[in-house]
Amino acid sequence: MLTINDFLDKVKPVTIDGILDEEYEIARTLYRTQGGNPVVMKGKRTKFYIAGNLVSTRQALLKAAFVNNDEELYVKLNSTPLSIQQSFEMHNFSDYYVKTPLKLSELGFCKFSEKDGGWYINSGVIVTKINNSYNASIHRLMLIDEKRMTLRIVPRHLYYAYTRAKEKGEELPITILLGNHPLYLLIASNSPPLGIYEFTYLPIFLNKKAVASNSPLYGNLIPLGSSVVIEARITLDETEEGPYVDALMTYDSKRMQPVIEIDEIWVSMKQPLYLHALLPGGYEHAFLMGTPREASIWYSVSKVVPKVHKVRLTPASGGWLHAIISITKNHDGDGKNAIIAAFAGHPSLKHVVVVDDDIDPDDISQVEWAIATRFQAHRGLVIINEARGSTLDPSSIDGKTSKMGIDATVPVKEREKYRRGVIPGA
Repeated sequence: MLTINDFLDKVKPVTIDGILDEEYEIARTLYRTQGGNPVVMKGKRTKFYIAGNLVSTRQALLKAAFVNNDEELYVKLNSTPLSIQQSFEMHNFSDYYVKTPLKLSELGFCKFSEKDGGWYINSGVIVTKINNSYNASIHRLMLIDEKRMTLRIVPRHLYYAYTRAKEKGEELPITILLGNHPLYLLIASNSPPLGIYEFTYLPIFLNKKAVASNSPLYGNLIPLGSSVVIEARITLDETEEGPYVDALMTYDSKRMQPVIEIDEIWVSMKQPLYLHALLPGGYEHAFLMGTPREASIWYSVSKVVPKVHKVRLTPASGGWLHAIISITKNHDGDGKNAIIAAFAGHPSLKHVVVVDDDIDPDDISQVEWAIATRFQAHRGLVIINEARGSTLDPSSIDGKTSKMGIDATVPVKEREKYRRGVIPGA
């Protein structure tokens, strides 16, 4: 069983002194401390601790996933999971959780940005049954009152389940998990095909079955370990949600979204209890959202070039729109093939730069140097107009965009001409 407590015990979090206001002060603290150790805070409106920046560095993310390097992580994210029956060791829910009369407003809702449309929890994992399987996905949740929230729901698998229920005039039973181990968040950010339950990837990372249970009211299959488990329904009612800052640090607009009605709140018997606040558009947001897409790009590009060394979706692009890929090539067409494969591996990708294996994608100055010295637009530029891109990009029109690839690799037969000077001992 994975808990946020176990992870914090391993990574030496920084405890922030004093009581912080969930209105902007939590967000300011997360912004100032991201890129370092996780932080643990105490808020004004909840008796529980609020943790943040759990995986705002790549090293922390690898530790959370129990892997040693990027390639090991990518291989696991691209693996074929076992069946539900083979993935979980079932336990009794009531052995781990106790029902509580807590109010929603006591569960760590925050205001992050000045134009936020309300109070938000933004790292809740929603689990629901779809046909003979389940779906897990992360959604932001906006507080309405002590029994109701609304959520941002995009046209993916939860939306599919919701619309099917709505067509029948039915509400959709869901289970919401709060205060999660970051591996749960990473796996819930993955996008396997409909019918494959995201949490069946857990045994791939743990090398054993995941400890799980059926939720107490609706029987949804959930991994145990979350700090808070909420049984709820997505109703047929709608209300206005937003605005809210998304991964690109721009405001997502107001729109009518479904209303969630709460039935039961259960809390873990493991103490102390930690909730989680995710900085919108921050490093942790980019890592959790972008890493499964890095894995998809790595897998796609690996099929067309001899070796992929690094894939980086850049934090400034929300871990979503810009990629830098270092490869080994043995043909001068490999750079362009890598560009095309990257767009296929991550359809939301907008710009990609491909460099040789002597360039470190984590050092943007090296990448710029490669573009300056190894790229010529007339032979290394790839532009694809009117392609489907990301609706997060405010410059796109109805999700259509122009995609650009830069091949900043050296010609195979002229490597010495492009070799970068080295200072011995430097």
